[in-house]
Amino acid sequence: MKKGFGLLLTIFVAALGVGAPVQAREAVIHRGIYVNDIDLADKSPEEARKEIEEYISSFKDAQITLHIEEEGEIVATAADLGLKWGNEEILDEVTSFGRDGDILRCYKELKDLEYQNKTYQVTFEFDKDKIRSLIEENAQQYNKEAVNATLTKTEEGFQITEGEMGKVVDIDASVDSVYGYLTKDWDGSACDVDLAVTVDEPQGTAESLAMVKDVLGTFTTSYSTSGGSRSANVANGCSLINGTTLYPGEEFSAYEAVAPFSEANGYYMAGSYLNGQVVDSLGGGICQVSTTLYNAVLRAELEVTERYNHSMIVTYVDPSADAAIAESSGKDFKFKNNREYPIYIEGYTTPEKKITFTIYGVEDRDSSREVEYESVVLERIAPDTEVIYTDASLPVGYCVVQSAHVGYKAQLWKVVKENGVEVSREQINSSSYMKAPRSATVGVATEDPGAYNAIMAAVATNSVDEVKAVAKAYKDAAAAQEAALQAQAEAIAAGQIPEIPPAEVPAE
Repeated sequence: MKKGFGLLLTIFVAALGVGAPVQAREAVIHRGIYVNDIDLADKSPEEARKEIEEYISSFKDAQITLHIEEEGEIVATAADLGLKWGNEEILDEVTSFGRDGDILRCYKELKDLEYQNKTYQVTFEFDKDKIRSLIEENAQQYNKEAVNATLTKTEEGFQITEGEMGKVVDIDASVDSVYGYLTKDWDGSACDVDLAVTVDEPQGTAESLAMVKDVLGTFTTSYSTSGGSRSANVANGCSLINGTTLYPGEEFSAYEAVAPFSEANGYYMAGSYLNGQVVDSLGGGICQVSTTLYNAVLRAELEVTERYNHSMIVTYVDPSADAAIAESSGKDFKFKNNREYPIYIEGYTTPEKKITFTIYGVEDRDSSREVEYESVVLERIAPDTEVIYTDASLPVGYCVVQSAHVGYKAQLWKVVKENGVEVSREQINSSSYMKAPRSATVGVATEDPGAYNAIMAAVATNSVDEVKAVAKAYKDAAAAQEAALQAQAEAIAAGQIPEIPPAEVPAE
């Protein structure tokens, strides 16, 4: 019995190659083992890995076309999408086949190889980040945003422009779709894959827009004292907002509607507030546009979501009734259409330099309801000093004065009346406006020590009026001297040389 068992064991060991040196036995893969069509017989694990990786690499130039329905396509290669070997663990299985496990199992595996080959299948893996980047970088050109139906107000009434349906590539769904196909169904040949497209439905119907005809709120301000550049900026900003159709739940940004502040967008240099000073900037005066719209929005009782007051008081509305926008400080005026129907914003300016915004919609408020807004000044802070700035780059005689600005603390209150009786009073906002002293910028550049001493003595008084007077005297004297020299030049040219006394310069 022992002899029989020993003989059987000897046969098993011989079949497994146990008697061979360990290194030789483990260094190569058994005959009859394949990965796909690759014969790995007698190859080391390193040789097998190299052949499999070369096999995977042979598919790197396969063309993969991503289709956007009815719009276009994105063409890439498998390498572009991060093709790599997906199941490297099979190399361990290949190497250990017929070696791992008990002797009887190993013997059976090797005997089976004598009658039938053992074939493993590689799987492909792809880089999701590369798939996403490719789609994000190329699909945007094929996106077609929906165009909402809009209104246009004419002398005959409102005209309706029907909306257009849009299509947008769904990035997340497309990445999942492409990755899923390539890792589960792709056979390594050129292929087409459809990207996921979302239909973007336009807002608005002719029926709902036809109901927009009631005046919900309107407001007018005057800019009659503005110069040509500021007036042009007000008119330009108004025209950029005019004609806006806003659907329920949509938010409107005044800044986004009128920006950028550039010559190409129709703006000129005009006065605006900056750090307590009036300075020229492109688009100066645009805040009168946002302020006028703000007051129309309040009267329409739409939801104000963002509003800032000016740094200093403005004169075209009551304190706390303004709404500033500014690129440098991030100020914006925003509101939301909190009604059940669309609204339409009409804006226009007149030759008399008045700007008006009117908001149209569907009036659902009771006819007995009346809304008023009251400005309440809590504190008035008058500047008690004057400031004089000297500029050595400007000549003596130059003097520009900026008026003082009174500081305020104020509130705006909403008062609701029904049948003429007040039923509610609500604070809408609060505002603080900085005070700014009367100031003068005066030139001090001169080669005349007497003139320099005179203007600096005036500056030392801290009196804007004193500086103005001295600067004017030197400016007038310089003009007189220039006129005398011109007359002398003309006389010389005419052959006459009269004696022309020099212009007198004011004494200190």
